[in-house]
Amino acid sequence: MEKKSNISKKLRIAMLIIFILLFLLLLRIAFLQFVKGADLKKQMYDQLITSRTISPKRGTIYDSTGKPLAVSAQVDTVSISPNSIIVEKDGKINEEETKLLKEKVAKAFSDIFELNYEETLEKVSSDSSYYTIAKKVEKDKIDKLKEWMESEEIYSGINIDEDTKRYYPYENLASSLIGFCGDMNQGLEGLESAWDDVLTGTPGKVVTSQDAIQEFIPDSNQMYISAENGSDITLTIDANIQSIAEKYLKQACIENDCGRGGNVIIMNPKNGDILAMATYPDYNLNSPFDMPSYISKEEWNKMTSSEKNNILNSLYRNRAITDTYEPGSVFKIITASIALEENLASPDVADVYTCKGYQTVYDTKILCSHRAGHGSQSLREALENSCNPAFVQINNIIKAATCYKYYGAFGFFDQTGIATIGEYSSSIFWDLEDVGPVELATMSFGQRFKITPLQMITAACSIANNGILMQPRIVKEVKNTDTGAVTTIEPVQVRQVISEKTASEMLDMLESVVTDGTGSNAKVKGYSIAGKTGTSEPDPSNESEGYTASFLAISPTENPEVVLLITLYDPQGSKGHQGSAVAAPVASQILSEVLPYLQVSSDNSDSSSYSTVTLPNVVNKTVAEAKKLLEKNGFTCSTSADSSDIVTQQYPVKGSELVKGSIVKLYTETENTRVSKQVPDLIGKSASQVKNLLKERNLNYLILGSGTVVSQDPIANTSVEEGTVIKVTLGN
Repeated sequence: MEKKSNISKKLRIAMLIIFILLFLLLLRIAFLQFVKGADLKKQMYDQLITSRTISPKRGTIYDSTGKPLAVSAQVDTVSISPNSIIVEKDGKINEEETKLLKEKVAKAFSDIFELNYEETLEKVSSDSSYYTIAKKVEKDKIDKLKEWMESEEIYSGINIDEDTKRYYPYENLASSLIGFCGDMNQGLEGLESAWDDVLTGTPGKVVTSQDAIQEFIPDSNQMYISAENGSDITLTIDANIQSIAEKYLKQACIENDCGRGGNVIIMNPKNGDILAMATYPDYNLNSPFDMPSYISKEEWNKMTSSEKNNILNSLYRNRAITDTYEPGSVFKIITASIALEENLASPDVADVYTCKGYQTVYDTKILCSHRAGHGSQSLREALENSCNPAFVQINNIIKAATCYKYYGAFGFFDQTGIATIGEYSSSIFWDLEDVGPVELATMSFGQRFKITPLQMITAACSIANNGILMQPRIVKEVKNTDTGAVTTIEPVQVRQVISEKTASEMLDMLESVVTDGTGSNAKVKGYSIAGKTGTSEPDPSNESEGYTASFLAISPTENPEVVLLITLYDPQGSKGHQGSAVAAPVASQILSEVLPYLQVSSDNSDSSSYSTVTLPNVVNKTVAEAKKLLEKNGFTCSTSADSSDIVTQQYPVKGSELVKGSIVKLYTETENTRVSKQVPDLIGKSASQVKNLLKERNLNYLILGSGTVVSQDPIANTSVEEGTVIKVTLGN
């Protein structure tokens, strides 16, 4: 009985202890639930909740035809938390097994991502809370990593975050213009940098729960903020025209051993669109930090880091925009335009300028490229011959203040405003008060001051655009990829620089430069080309720069659609350094492919090459009124009568069908002297030669067909009145 009592007593004690323990457990649970619950819940979420940035997709850069020039692809970034890559036993870190685990992780990383094992192990074994292992990783490698993690059941401490990587499908194409991005998808060079804010977009964010193997846990507390993708931009560049320009530029730089490379710009003068902008040497946009292709590995390895950086930075620079140069004789088109606009010169008045092979300005002897001299010349002939003494004489009449007024109007004192980086400075000129006779003389033919190639071609485009200066346009459209909204960037008209009449006369003379002058190597069969050669001597302060050879081309001459400027720096090949020999042929090569591609009408058509306009009646009007009406319709007046005199006769007569630019003679009661001219022999001549020969005699023309002249009416040596229309028929 006593034994049973002892057992019952022990049982009660045991039950009491169990009850007390259960009571304490309930107290603990209550404490954790009601006192520490909020804090523990926060700790749990801190462990389970993950916050990830959603990278926006960078906008695509397209050419004008819709070809993608820069695109973003989905990739991933792999990072680690080294202090989370551990093995625990009994609540403690097992040092030996943790060491083996870290070695296993480092080995996997080095194998999958082709990394140095020792460097990777150092990162995995560090005490840091975060390390990036590999950036911009393609999907196939991420898949390998995930397979390895599953097979080894290793998840803790390894992070895989979505990212994007920039690709350039055409590699080197327009490299100095497009530029490239850095590791964080930020634009570093070119258009990628200039339009970074538009292309980048805004990152998004996702906050959610995640388990130990990085699987998402459905949670009502999940928060998602979508990324705003970057906008797409469409350029005015045509990839086909760009590739043509780059092909022939590279070929020219290699063949002519151009020590400092070269560049080509092609523009549409009507709206300022840049159709191509090429620089050589170029580089691969997908690997901008790699050794340049034109340098040997042995030579590269010998260079210091500073030397390598200097070379790479020179490749990135868009020299058509960033670098200034002396334009040489191409600038004579500006001098001639000023003289015409100020009525200080006329295209075909004979024997105005004299060339003895040199021009002495104070104690400075300025040489002509033709040392024997050109003798007496008209303005047209001076342009055809690219005669320095003639242009020195022209600028001496214009004077410095007038030159500077027009230089400003043509845009040489300002940046062009093109929408990309690199236009840090515009030009280098003397201050007006420092321009003496020698400076005025050298300015006339484009020496001893510096402008950028972009400034030069932009000014030339105004001559090809009826005297109207347009701002260069490189981006024509921006598209919001989220909403589909499109913003068009309209062409910008800057100002009227010269009159339409002056522009027309300049194009006519520049066509003569190609047909009969120094620009003959720029001819393109079937197309009319206006152009000007340029050869600038080394700057005396830096003769190591060498010569600069260039050529400016405008085509077609009647209604220009393309203006091209090629600039070759320090040519040292067998052809020499003259723009006529090394640059003009390249312009011909490029235009022979670009003009047909743009479907520019060839002069080899069976119909009339020149459209006509009906001549209005100006009889009984004042000379001033008659001039205004005729010039408005595209004609040129010729009379010595006072502006207030009344026109009694006009020749040709009203209703005549004339080509634009034709001469109309006006007669009054006081000025009624007729002048007779002899019709030249035009058989076998080209259309351009016909125009020049007849203009010299104040005779008009009507040209039919294509090829060379097979018949003319009136025949050669016939005496006719000034203004008579000479009809010529061309054939093959």
